[in-house]
Amino acid sequence: MPRLFCYIQHSAATCDDSALEIAAAAKKIDSTQRLTAVVAGNGPQLDVVCETLRSSFDEVWKVANEGLAHPNAELVRNALAAVLPRGAILLVAHNHFGIDLSPGLSIKLNAAYVSDVVDIEAVEDSSLRLVRQEFGGQLSTHVQCDVSTGAVLNIRPGVFRALEPKETIGEIRELPVPALFAGRRYLSTVATEAGDVDITRYKVLVSVGRGIQDPENLSIAEELAEAIGGAVSCSRPVVDAKWMDKSRQVGSSGKTVKPKVYLACGISGSFQHLAGIKGNPLFIAINKNPKAPIFRVADIGIVDDMLEFLPALTARVRQERGVAAH
Repeated sequence: MPRLFCYIQHSAATCDDSALEIAAAAKKIDSTQRLTAVVAGNGPQLDVVCETLRSSFDEVWKVANEGLAHPNAELVRNALAAVLPRGAILLVAHNHFGIDLSPGLSIKLNAAYVSDVVDIEAVEDSSLRLVRQEFGGQLSTHVQCDVSTGAVLNIRPGVFRALEPKETIGEIRELPVPALFAGRRYLSTVATEAGDVDITRYKVLVSVGRGIQDPENLSIAEELAEAIGGAVSCSRPVVDAKWMDKSRQVGSSGKTVKPKVYLACGISGSFQHLAGIKGNPLFIAINKNPKAPIFRVADIGIVDDMLEFLPALTARVRQERGVAAH
């Protein structure tokens, strides 16, 4: 099996939550290999990230360059193409940056490319059998990927259970890169506007999707959130229907949240939505479709109509807390 590398994204000296999930996917491909993280950036924040990763990876490749101080997939792509050995397999998170980075990188490396990988079924000599999803998670496809000349794989965040930190401390290896040039440059980061409720501050979120069916039904989610001390969030279809404000949206085009408990109610489970959920919360999925992709990432899956289940759950919570119904 070719050598495995995990590209780790970071911001403000903090590793992305997908780091140890990508490591878990690499171990599923080949559990005997030493884990190697590749991190690109510049300055003291990059040093902090590399030190953090030493407790989880056997080796950390530090790719430092002034041009990598701000996120620019074109520059990172050129840097990785310069340092990665040909024939390697690189695992990258399937998010906005990863999707921007990976296809062009696979071309530079003359390697195979597979996006949105949700499972690794088998390893057979120089090929991998992978599972990915299409049509917003409504269809699973099984892919045979020839990795004899290497591969770039985008791993969906949240589908592989993160590895536990190891006991030994990995080695940091600094790799020099040549001068980098790109046709685009970083300008600024624009923070999203705050809404009436800041869902990023809540430890418990009751998130609703298409299964809510009608804006009048939002009250059942609000009552449950009130009973358990949380807030109501939603997936993109609810915002598109103008049933909730965009500040309540969780996902790649909405807010990124890190709750302790996440209830996904009537949500199918597209990668765009899951990309906004970080921190490995207790994930509870409620969906009347037993084949809904959301159940792949849920810790607890409940096959039921959310319009019937949520009021019953709210009543039980209030009963346990000794709170009278409104």
